[in-house]
Amino acid sequence: MKVSEMSVEELKQLIDQVVEQKLEEILGDPDWGMELKEEVKERLRRTSKAERGIPASEVAKRSGLVW
Repeated sequence: MKVSEMSVEELKQLIDQVVEQKLEEILGDPDWGMELKEEVKERLRRTSKAERGIPASEVAKRSGLVW
């Protein structure tokens, strides 16, 4: 079908599809579905258990900022 033969609604749908497809190509995660190496998993586990620093809200409060 030619663009000139499309209704306004059909053209809008086509544009929506093309834009969405292009955004997925540009912004999509190229590593989606891949497995992490075991050493990376372990490092993430250690990092998530590590002691955290001062919360941002506390830093803001100490600096006289409104958080």
